[in-house]
Amino acid sequence: MYSETLPLLSTTSAHLLAGLFAFTYVGSIYVSKGARLRFSKRKVNLPEGQARLKLQNERWRDDPDVIKARLLAVSIATLICCLIVFIMMKNFNRDHEIHNLTANAWRRLGFTWSNVLPLLITPLLYVGPLYVQFLEKTLPFQEDWNFQDDVLFRFLSIIGLRNYLVAPITEEIVFRACVLTVYHLAGASRKKMIFLSPVVFGAAHLHHAFETYHRYGRTATAAKRAIISTVIQFAYTSVFGFYCCYLFLRSGSLIPPITAHMFCNIMGIPQPSYEISLMPDRKLSAYLLGVIGFACMLKPWSYTDGSLYWQRN
Repeated sequence: MYSETLPLLSTTSAHLLAGLFAFTYVGSIYVSKGARLRFSKRKVNLPEGQARLKLQNERWRDDPDVIKARLLAVSIATLICCLIVFIMMKNFNRDHEIHNLTANAWRRLGFTWSNVLPLLITPLLYVGPLYVQFLEKTLPFQEDWNFQDDVLFRFLSIIGLRNYLVAPITEEIVFRACVLTVYHLAGASRKKMIFLSPVVFGAAHLHHAFETYHRYGRTATAAKRAIISTVIQFAYTSVFGFYCCYLFLRSGSLIPPITAHMFCNIMGIPQPSYEISLMPDRKLSAYLLGVIGFACMLKPWSYTDGSLYWQRN
């Protein structure tokens, strides 16, 4: 059996493996020629905050062929990261329990079922925005909801498949399951796993600065915008990573962080001041209700009996 007292990895090894997973995932979209972006090297002075139009021979991240190539690349990268974890655990299999190895790796990576309650925490936080959609009659099956536009076009388009299916699943497998597995094998504390490992997830989004710089004209203003937007993105992806790590460790399953990731991608970042301004005659106390409910229910609803990573004494 695997020892629960002696770490099977050093902390340095865990850091290196976490970096390797991030490099494998992000690097995969640059290995394939079809997945790489291509921009003109011409500088364009634009009004501040305005992106330029795409040129004929350029390749941008929302081009269908680029998206398809990137979905294939990150899917392969995700399998490679899981394989690395499996091989590593096989090497640490001290009692030669080959028949238990797959099940053990499967459980450590969070490929297990979850209770329903952890899946309800994220929607609870979005009670306010959901209430705004209710007032605007844009929730499913309301008057201004359209199946063609709001389901088929949004979710089944190639961009929808990337944003709401492949990206959440592959990112959570790599940056939650694989990264947290190696830190757990290194004997890292829960606090370190929650607040340290998401930095890898945040850093994996830094490469978006390259695209921002080119789309806004390759000028000093474009560079400033790229830096600011990247810092902001690093901050909120790291904070979101804290939350998903907590869900993963408490539930022992990938299902809660994956569904949270999907739901947040669908809803976007809450904008209470803007949304309240749309309905100034309505009291949107639902925002406060959602935040309080989220804070109160996060701990009791997130725990699942038998979680490998959060065993109660």
